[in-house]
Amino acid sequence: MAAWDLRRLGMLRELQERGTLAAVAEALGYTPSAVSQQLAVLEREAGTPLLAKAGRGVRLTDAGRLLADHAGVLLAAADAARADLDALHDDVRGVVRAGGLQSATRALLIPALAAAGAAHPELRVEITEMELEQALPELRVGGLDVAVSDEYDGHPRPRPRGLVVETVHEEPLRLVLPASHPQARRRRAVHLESLRDDVWVSSASGTGHHALVLSTCRSLGGYEPDLRHRSNDADVQLELVRSTGAVALLPPLTLPADDPALAVRDIADGEVSRRLSLVTREGPQPPALRAYLDAVRDAARRLPGRR
Repeated sequence: MAAWDLRRLGMLRELQERGTLAAVAEALGYTPSAVSQQLAVLEREAGTPLLAKAGRGVRLTDAGRLLADHAGVLLAAADAARADLDALHDDVRGVVRAGGLQSATRALLIPALAAAGAAHPELRVEITEMELEQALPELRVGGLDVAVSDEYDGHPRPRPRGLVVETVHEEPLRLVLPASHPQARRRRAVHLESLRDDVWVSSASGTGHHALVLSTCRSLGGYEPDLRHRSNDADVQLELVRSTGAVALLPPLTLPADDPALAVRDIADGEVSRRLSLVTREGPQPPALRAYLDAVRDAARRLPGRR
């Protein structure tokens, strides 16, 4: 049997995680036919069918799933070998791929890129704004090296096996009202019950933020909110508050420093928080990744309102 080709094993592993040849091709920058050809070569090397027809696509056979699991071990060992080799160099060099939601990208990933890049000129950091639901599969297959996750009180994120989660920032959420709102006239905490008749805005259904707004209004306010608007973009939520009179519940990192059209208030009935965490793969980390993670942690320590 020929020696295993790590590139082809990586494609098989990608197919196990992503599900379709088209998704693998998009992730790796190949055409679907090129991916199919490489997997056909791997199949001949294995001496057993690895793929089977499934409608208009393919699925892994039992042998394919078995080899994909072993491929994960082999690829992790290759990553560990690269990390050990990189550690032999006196200077920090290499590529780090980071992903995070909008507010974390602005507040953590970009400042860390500037700091780490200044300290280590040979370090290349690639940043992609994405939700954790997109980032976790990329982390598992090596498309990302670190992701920033957000997690709200009472709505924990999944903790997939093989990944490490490290909380670096926690902040209490604030009520955001239009400046003309009756509850904004005095600079004091606002009772949620007083917002019973207001229109609310949150992130999309299925997100932790959407679930948090619902549960907070129910538990602390005693009502089902009129959650009429949804956007994963905090700037869009803020514009809905300014322009339509809606109200929102947002983390401080998403709020402008000073906006006369908005009134930001504490919740009088209790406190709900958001945590930002770094998510990485288990195992040895190359110097480039360690240097960038240190810069992200330092950026987190400098954030206002940090606990």
